[in-house]
Amino acid sequence: MDFAFDLQATDGRARAGVFRTPRGAVETPVFMPVGTLASVKSLDPDDLQAMHAQIILANAYHLHLRPTDELVRQMGGLHRFMGWDAPILTDSGGFQVFSLASLNNVTEDGVSFKSHIDGSARHFTPESVMRIETNLGADVIMQFDHVIPGQSEHSASRDASERSLRWLARCHAEFVRLHAVEGAPRQTLFPIVQGGIHADLRREAAVRIAESGAWDGFAIGGLSVGEEKPAMYEMLEVCDDAIPRDRPRYLMGVGFPEDLVEGVARGVDLFDCVAPTRMGRNGAAFTADGRLNLRNARHRTDERPLDAQCGCVACRRFSRAYIRHLFVTDELLGLRLLSLHNVHFLIALMRRARAAVQDGTFQAWSRDWLARYHSAPSSQ
Repeated sequence: MDFAFDLQATDGRARAGVFRTPRGAVETPVFMPVGTLASVKSLDPDDLQAMHAQIILANAYHLHLRPTDELVRQMGGLHRFMGWDAPILTDSGGFQVFSLASLNNVTEDGVSFKSHIDGSARHFTPESVMRIETNLGADVIMQFDHVIPGQSEHSASRDASERSLRWLARCHAEFVRLHAVEGAPRQTLFPIVQGGIHADLRREAAVRIAESGAWDGFAIGGLSVGEEKPAMYEMLEVCDDAIPRDRPRYLMGVGFPEDLVEGVARGVDLFDCVAPTRMGRNGAAFTADGRLNLRNARHRTDERPLDAQCGCVACRRFSRAYIRHLFVTDELLGLRLLSLHNVHFLIALMRRARAAVQDGTFQAWSRDWLARYHSAPSSQ
Protein backbone atom coordinates (compact mmCIF):
# COMPACT_ATOMS: atom_id res chain seq x y z
CA MET A 1 0.00 0.00 0.00
CA ASP A 2 1.44 3.39 -1.02
CA PHE A 3 -0.54 5.38 1.54
CA ALA A 4 -1.78 4.33 4.97
CA PHE A 5 -2.64 5.82 8.34
CA ASP A 6 -1.83 4.22 11.68
CA LEU A 7 -3.77 5.62 14.62
CA GLN A 8 -1.46 5.14 17.61
CA ALA A 9 -3.12 6.93 20.52
CA THR A 10 -6.13 9.04 21.45
CA ASP A 11 -7.03 11.37 24.30
CA GLY A 12 -10.63 12.49 23.99
CA ARG A 13 -11.00 13.42 20.33
CA ALA A 14 -7.28 14.26 20.01
CA ARG A 15 -5.24 11.76 18.03
CA ALA A 16 -1.61 10.76 17.48
CA GLY A 17 -0.90 8.82 14.33
CA VAL A 18 1.46 8.16 11.44
CA PHE A 19 0.49 8.99 7.86
CA ARG A 20 2.61 6.76 5.63
CA THR A 21 3.46 7.91 2.10
CA PRO A 22 5.85 6.64 -0.59
CA ARG A 23 8.28 9.43 0.38
CA GLY A 24 8.23 8.77 4.08
CA ALA A 25 6.14 8.72 7.22
CA VAL A 26 4.50 11.83 8.69
CA GLU A 27 3.86 11.83 12.43
CA THR A 28 0.60 13.55 13.31
CA PRO A 29 -0.70 15.96 14.41
CA VAL A 30 1.51 18.05 12.18
CA PHE A 31 1.79 21.56 10.80
CA MET A 32 2.69 21.79 7.10
CA PRO A 33 4.68 24.91 6.13
CA VAL A 34 3.27 26.55 3.01
CA GLY A 35 5.51 26.89 -0.03
CA THR A 36 2.91 28.51 -2.29
CA LEU A 37 5.28 29.04 -5.22
CA ALA A 38 7.48 26.01 -4.45
CA SER A 39 9.24 28.02 -1.75
CA VAL A 40 8.47 28.58 1.92
CA LYS A 41 9.18 32.30 1.90
CA SER A 42 12.76 33.13 3.03
CA LEU A 43 13.44 29.51 4.10
CA ASP A 44 15.30 26.78 2.25
CA PRO A 45 14.96 22.98 2.56
CA ASP A 46 17.86 22.80 5.04
CA ASP A 47 16.04 25.25 7.33
CA LEU A 48 12.89 23.15 7.12
CA GLN A 49 14.70 19.90 7.81
CA ALA A 50 16.49 21.44 10.81
CA MET A 51 13.14 22.36 12.36
CA HIS A 52 11.80 18.83 11.67
CA ALA A 53 9.30 19.79 8.99
CA GLN A 54 7.86 16.52 7.68
CA ILE A 55 5.59 17.63 4.84
CA ILE A 56 5.06 20.93 3.04
CA LEU A 57 2.36 22.42 0.85
CA ALA A 58 2.46 24.07 -2.57
CA ASN A 59 -0.36 25.62 -4.59
CA ALA A 60 -1.63 24.46 -7.96
CA TYR A 61 -3.20 27.81 -8.93
CA HIS A 62 -0.02 29.82 -8.43
CA LEU A 63 2.31 27.25 -9.97
CA HIS A 64 0.00 26.82 -12.95
CA LEU A 65 0.37 30.54 -13.64
CA ARG A 66 4.09 30.74 -12.82
CA PRO A 67 6.26 28.97 -13.87
CA THR A 68 3.48 26.66 -15.23
CA ASP A 69 2.81 23.10 -14.20
CA GLU A 70 4.15 21.90 -17.55
CA LEU A 71 7.53 23.43 -16.82
CA VAL A 72 7.58 21.86 -13.35
CA ARG A 73 6.81 18.48 -14.94
CA GLN A 74 9.63 18.98 -17.46
CA MET A 75 11.98 19.76 -14.58
CA GLY A 76 11.20 16.44 -12.94
CA GLY A 77 8.28 17.43 -10.69
CA LEU A 78 8.02 19.56 -7.57
CA HIS A 79 10.33 17.52 -5.37
CA ARG A 80 13.25 17.77 -7.76
CA PHE A 81 12.38 21.34 -8.81
CA MET A 82 12.53 22.70 -5.26
CA GLY A 83 15.06 20.31 -3.77
CA TRP A 84 12.68 18.76 -1.22
CA ASP A 85 12.73 14.96 -0.82
CA ALA A 86 9.99 14.55 1.79
CA PRO A 87 6.22 14.49 1.13
CA ILE A 88 4.43 17.43 -0.53
CA LEU A 89 0.72 18.25 -0.65
CA THR A 90 -0.79 20.51 -3.30
CA ASP A 91 -3.89 22.61 -2.80
CA SER A 92 -6.12 22.48 -5.88
CA GLY A 93 -6.35 26.25 -6.21
CA GLY A 94 -10.05 26.38 -5.40
CA PHE A 95 -9.57 28.99 -2.67
CA GLN A 96 -7.30 31.14 -4.85
CA VAL A 97 -9.70 31.07 -7.80
CA PHE A 98 -12.41 32.55 -5.61
CA SER A 99 -10.27 34.92 -3.53
CA LEU A 100 -7.50 36.24 -5.80
CA ALA A 101 -8.77 35.97 -9.33
CA SER A 102 -11.16 38.33 -11.06
CA LEU A 103 -14.05 35.92 -11.31
CA ASN A 104 -16.08 35.76 -14.50
CA ASN A 105 -18.37 32.82 -14.21
CA VAL A 106 -19.06 29.63 -12.24
CA THR A 107 -20.89 26.89 -14.11
CA GLU A 108 -21.32 23.18 -13.62
CA ASP A 109 -18.39 22.69 -15.99
CA GLY A 110 -15.94 24.76 -13.94
CA VAL A 111 -14.78 28.30 -13.28
CA SER A 112 -13.77 30.95 -15.81
CA PHE A 113 -11.61 33.70 -14.32
CA LYS A 114 -8.84 36.17 -15.04
CA SER A 115 -5.34 35.72 -13.75
CA HIS A 116 -4.50 38.05 -10.87
CA ILE A 117 -1.05 38.47 -12.47
CA ASP A 118 -1.74 39.60 -16.03
CA GLY A 119 -5.52 39.47 -16.47
CA SER A 120 -5.33 36.61 -18.96
CA ALA A 121 -8.46 34.49 -19.33
CA ARG A 122 -8.32 31.08 -17.63
CA HIS A 123 -10.69 28.19 -17.10
CA PHE A 124 -10.41 25.55 -14.38
CA THR A 125 -12.42 22.35 -14.42
CA PRO A 126 -12.11 19.34 -12.13
CA GLU A 127 -10.36 17.53 -14.98
CA SER A 128 -7.89 20.31 -15.78
CA VAL A 129 -6.97 20.71 -12.11
CA MET A 130 -6.23 16.98 -11.87
CA ARG A 131 -3.91 17.35 -14.87
CA ILE A 132 -2.19 20.33 -13.25
CA GLU A 133 -1.67 18.52 -9.97
CA THR A 134 -0.46 15.37 -11.73
CA ASN A 135 2.08 17.47 -13.63
CA LEU A 136 3.28 18.99 -10.37
CA GLY A 137 3.74 15.51 -8.91
CA ALA A 138 2.98 16.13 -5.23
CA ASP A 139 2.30 13.08 -3.07
CA VAL A 140 -1.12 14.26 -1.85
CA ILE A 141 -3.35 16.27 -4.15
CA MET A 142 -6.66 17.94 -3.45
CA GLN A 143 -9.90 17.86 -5.37
CA PHE A 144 -11.14 21.04 -7.08
CA ASP A 145 -13.88 22.45 -4.88
CA HIS A 146 -16.25 25.42 -4.78
CA VAL A 147 -15.17 27.77 -1.99
CA ILE A 148 -17.46 30.54 -0.74
CA PRO A 149 -17.30 32.98 2.22
CA GLY A 150 -17.55 31.36 5.63
CA GLN A 151 -20.74 33.14 6.70
CA SER A 152 -22.68 32.33 3.55
CA GLU A 153 -26.37 31.52 3.90
CA HIS A 154 -27.66 27.97 3.94
CA SER A 155 -28.81 27.93 0.30
CA ALA A 156 -25.50 29.22 -1.08
CA SER A 157 -23.55 26.83 1.15
CA ARG A 158 -25.65 23.89 -0.02
CA ASP A 159 -25.12 24.84 -3.64
CA ALA A 160 -21.33 25.05 -3.18
CA SER A 161 -21.16 21.84 -1.15
CA GLU A 162 -23.20 19.81 -3.62
CA ARG A 163 -21.23 21.20 -6.55
CA SER A 164 -18.02 20.20 -4.74
CA LEU A 165 -19.40 16.68 -4.36
CA ARG A 166 -20.18 16.46 -8.07
CA TRP A 167 -16.77 17.87 -8.93
CA LEU A 168 -15.17 15.28 -6.63
CA ALA A 169 -16.62 12.48 -8.74
CA ARG A 170 -15.16 14.09 -11.87
CA CYS A 171 -11.81 14.66 -10.16
CA HIS A 172 -11.65 11.02 -9.13
CA ALA A 173 -12.51 9.74 -12.61
CA GLU A 174 -9.79 11.90 -14.18
CA PHE A 175 -7.34 10.97 -11.43
CA VAL A 176 -7.89 7.28 -12.16
CA ARG A 177 -7.49 7.85 -15.90
CA LEU A 178 -4.26 9.83 -15.51
CA HIS A 179 -2.71 7.35 -13.12
CA ALA A 180 -3.44 4.35 -15.30
CA VAL A 181 -0.62 5.59 -17.54
CA GLU A 182 2.81 4.05 -17.03
CA GLY A 183 5.19 6.45 -15.32
CA ALA A 184 2.48 8.50 -13.60
CA PRO A 185 3.54 9.83 -10.19
CA ARG A 186 2.51 7.93 -7.06
CA GLN A 187 -0.18 10.17 -5.62
CA THR A 188 -3.35 10.06 -3.58
CA LEU A 189 -6.41 12.27 -3.94
CA PHE A 190 -8.09 13.82 -0.89
CA PRO A 191 -11.75 14.90 -1.04
CA ILE A 192 -12.82 18.14 0.66
CA VAL A 193 -15.78 18.45 3.03
CA GLN A 194 -17.62 21.74 2.44
CA GLY A 195 -20.88 23.10 3.87
CA GLY A 196 -20.11 26.49 5.37
CA ILE A 197 -21.10 26.92 9.01
CA HIS A 198 -24.20 24.76 8.68
CA ALA A 199 -24.02 21.55 10.69
CA ASP A 200 -26.48 19.60 8.55
CA LEU A 201 -24.58 20.39 5.34
CA ARG A 202 -21.20 19.57 6.85
CA ARG A 203 -22.37 16.24 8.19
CA GLU A 204 -24.18 15.34 4.99
CA ALA A 205 -21.11 16.12 2.90
CA ALA A 206 -18.81 14.12 5.19
CA VAL A 207 -21.11 11.10 5.16
CA ARG A 208 -21.60 11.16 1.38
CA ILE A 209 -17.87 11.48 0.73
CA ALA A 210 -17.04 8.65 3.13
CA GLU A 211 -19.56 6.43 1.37
CA SER A 212 -18.31 7.32 -2.11
CA GLY A 213 -14.90 5.68 -2.02
CA ALA A 214 -11.91 4.32 -0.10
CA TRP A 215 -10.12 7.66 0.34
CA ASP A 216 -6.69 7.74 1.95
CA GLY A 217 -7.55 10.94 3.82
CA PHE A 218 -10.14 13.68 4.15
CA ALA A 219 -9.84 17.46 4.05
CA ILE A 220 -12.14 19.96 5.74
CA GLY A 221 -12.28 23.16 3.70
CA GLY A 222 -14.13 26.45 3.65
CA LEU A 223 -13.28 27.36 7.24
CA SER A 224 -11.22 30.29 8.53
CA VAL A 225 -12.67 32.31 5.64
CA GLY A 226 -14.60 34.92 7.58
CA GLU A 227 -16.67 32.98 10.08
CA GLU A 228 -16.27 33.34 13.85
CA LYS A 229 -13.86 30.91 15.49
CA PRO A 230 -16.54 29.18 17.62
CA ALA A 231 -18.38 28.35 14.39
CA MET A 232 -15.23 26.79 12.96
CA TYR A 233 -14.72 24.69 16.08
CA GLU A 234 -18.37 23.58 15.95
CA MET A 235 -18.00 22.41 12.35
CA LEU A 236 -14.97 20.31 13.32
CA GLU A 237 -17.02 18.64 16.03
CA VAL A 238 -19.84 17.98 13.56
CA CYS A 239 -17.43 16.28 11.14
CA ASP A 240 -15.56 14.25 13.75
CA ASP A 241 -17.69 11.11 13.88
CA ALA A 242 -18.80 11.37 10.24
CA ILE A 243 -15.25 10.99 8.89
CA PRO A 244 -13.68 7.52 9.23
CA ARG A 245 -11.38 7.48 12.24
CA ASP A 246 -8.78 5.35 10.47
CA ARG A 247 -7.97 8.12 7.98
CA PRO A 248 -6.09 11.40 8.50
CA ARG A 249 -8.10 14.65 8.69
CA TYR A 250 -6.67 17.82 7.16
CA LEU A 251 -8.02 21.24 8.17
CA MET A 252 -7.19 23.52 5.27
CA GLY A 253 -5.70 26.97 5.67
CA VAL A 254 -5.71 27.12 9.47
CA GLY A 255 -2.48 27.93 11.28
CA PHE A 256 -2.68 30.28 14.24
CA PRO A 257 -1.36 28.59 17.40
CA GLU A 258 -4.63 28.58 19.32
CA ASP A 259 -6.51 27.19 16.32
CA LEU A 260 -4.03 24.32 15.97
CA VAL A 261 -4.47 23.32 19.60
CA GLU A 262 -8.26 23.64 19.35
CA GLY A 263 -8.21 21.68 16.09
CA VAL A 264 -6.20 18.81 17.56
CA ALA A 265 -8.67 18.70 20.45
CA ARG A 266 -11.39 18.11 17.84
CA GLY A 267 -9.69 15.31 15.93
CA VAL A 268 -7.65 17.16 13.27
CA ASP A 269 -4.34 15.62 12.15
CA LEU A 270 -2.89 17.99 9.52
CA PHE A 271 -2.83 21.78 9.26
CA ASP A 272 -1.38 24.38 6.90
CA CYS A 273 -1.38 28.16 6.71
CA VAL A 274 0.62 31.10 5.34
CA ALA A 275 0.19 32.85 8.71
CA PRO A 276 3.64 32.13 10.23
CA THR A 277 5.61 33.61 7.33
CA ARG A 278 3.08 36.37 6.64
CA MET A 279 3.07 37.39 10.30
CA GLY A 280 6.85 37.29 10.31
CA ARG A 281 7.03 39.67 7.36
CA ASN A 282 4.80 42.03 9.34
CA GLY A 283 6.94 41.99 12.48
CA ALA A 284 4.95 39.53 14.60
CA ALA A 285 6.25 36.48 16.42
CA PHE A 286 4.32 33.59 17.97
CA THR A 287 5.22 32.81 21.58
CA ALA A 288 3.79 30.66 24.35
CA ASP A 289 2.68 33.92 25.98
CA GLY A 290 0.77 35.21 22.99
CA ARG A 291 1.70 37.15 19.90
CA LEU A 292 4.73 39.48 20.08
CA ASN A 293 4.77 42.71 18.06
CA LEU A 294 8.39 43.61 17.27
CA ARG A 295 7.30 47.06 16.12
CA ASN A 296 6.62 47.91 19.76
CA ALA A 297 9.31 50.26 21.09
CA ARG A 298 9.43 48.36 24.38
CA HIS A 299 11.56 45.71 22.64
CA ARG A 300 14.24 48.21 21.55
CA THR A 301 16.58 47.21 24.40
CA ASP A 302 15.10 43.81 25.27
CA GLU A 303 17.87 41.21 25.56
CA ARG A 304 15.50 38.25 25.84
CA PRO A 305 14.88 35.83 22.96
CA LEU A 306 11.54 35.87 21.18
CA ASP A 307 10.47 32.86 23.25
CA ALA A 308 12.66 31.47 26.02
CA GLN A 309 11.31 27.95 25.47
CA CYS A 310 11.91 27.90 21.71
CA GLY A 311 14.88 26.08 20.24
CA CYS A 312 14.98 27.76 16.82
CA VAL A 313 18.08 29.54 15.53
CA ALA A 314 16.50 32.97 16.02
CA CYS A 315 15.82 32.30 19.69
CA ARG A 316 19.11 30.53 20.41
CA ARG A 317 21.31 33.26 18.94
CA PHE A 318 19.55 36.63 18.86
CA SER A 319 17.75 39.05 21.15
CA ARG A 320 14.40 40.74 20.61
CA ALA A 321 16.32 44.01 20.41
CA TYR A 322 18.47 42.79 17.54
CA ILE A 323 15.62 41.24 15.58
CA ARG A 324 13.56 44.42 16.09
CA HIS A 325 16.49 46.47 14.78
CA LEU A 326 16.67 44.28 11.67
CA PHE A 327 12.94 44.59 11.11
CA VAL A 328 12.62 48.37 11.51
CA THR A 329 15.65 48.96 9.27
CA ASP A 330 14.22 46.68 6.55
CA GLU A 331 17.08 44.22 6.78
CA LEU A 332 16.03 40.99 5.08
CA LEU A 333 17.54 38.92 7.87
CA GLY A 334 14.86 40.23 10.22
CA LEU A 335 12.05 38.94 8.01
CA ARG A 336 13.83 35.61 7.62
CA LEU A 337 14.43 35.15 11.36
CA LEU A 338 10.83 35.97 12.27
CA SER A 339 9.49 33.63 9.58
CA LEU A 340 11.87 30.88 10.65
CA HIS A 341 10.85 31.26 14.29
CA ASN A 342 7.11 31.24 13.55
CA VAL A 343 7.24 28.13 11.38
CA HIS A 344 9.46 26.37 13.91
CA PHE A 345 7.08 27.38 16.72
CA LEU A 346 4.06 25.75 15.05
CA ILE A 347 5.94 22.58 14.12
CA ALA A 348 7.24 22.24 17.69
CA LEU A 349 3.78 22.99 19.10
CA MET A 350 2.32 20.06 17.20
CA ARG A 351 5.14 17.79 18.37
CA ARG A 352 4.29 18.70 21.97
CA ALA A 353 0.61 18.10 21.30
CA ARG A 354 1.43 14.69 19.86
CA ALA A 355 3.52 13.78 22.91
CA ALA A 356 0.67 14.86 25.20
CA VAL A 357 -1.80 12.65 23.32
CA GLN A 358 0.56 9.70 23.60
CA ASP A 359 1.00 10.34 27.33
CA GLY A 360 -2.73 10.67 27.89
CA THR A 361 -2.28 14.24 29.16
CA PHE A 362 -3.51 16.21 26.16
CA GLN A 363 -6.71 17.54 27.68
CA ALA A 364 -4.92 19.01 30.70
CA TRP A 365 -1.96 20.18 28.61
CA SER A 366 -4.15 21.94 26.04
CA ARG A 367 -6.27 23.60 28.71
CA ASP A 368 -3.17 24.98 30.45
CA TRP A 369 -1.50 25.98 27.18
CA LEU A 370 -4.52 27.90 25.92
CA ALA A 371 -5.01 29.62 29.27
CA ARG A 372 -1.42 30.89 29.24
CA TYR A 373 -1.57 31.90 25.58
CA HIS A 374 -4.81 33.87 25.98
CA SER A 375 -3.73 35.53 29.23
CA ALA A 376 -1.00 37.58 27.51
CA PRO A 377 -1.53 41.37 27.33
CA SER A 378 -2.60 42.62 23.89
CA SER A 379 0.10 45.33 23.92
CA GLN A 380 3.03 42.95 23.48
